[in-house]
Amino acid sequence: MQHADTADAVLTPRPAADAPVSQDQANRTFSTSVLVSAVRCTLAYVVFPWLLPAFGLASGVGPALGLVIGPIAIAFNVASIRRFHASDHRWKWQITVLNCAVIALLVVLFVLDVRALG
Repeated sequence: MQHADTADAVLTPRPAADAPVSQDQANRTFSTSVLVSAVRCTLAYVVFPWLLPAFGLASGVGPALGLVIGPIAIAFNVASIRRFHASDHRWKWQITVLNCAVIALLVVLFVLDVRALG
């Protein structure tokens, strides 16, 4: 239990005005982080490498787009983790695991995009 308390202390942001974070805000942040990650993957790995080249457009744009959108998606996932912990949401640990898995996937995809461009 001590480890969980320590992790909460690290993950829970310190609001400037002690304004509590609602569970609704945490849910919206999580939804946004998942949406940004999904858009990034859809564009970089479906639309640009498959659909647009089928019409003779935008070949080779996917990896460059991934390098731009990937860090944004990671930032939204980190914000989601922080919001869930700040709101003391009952699913905060499950969401933390899910967000960390998405972040790990985004890091792998980022490395693959760097390699594709290099």
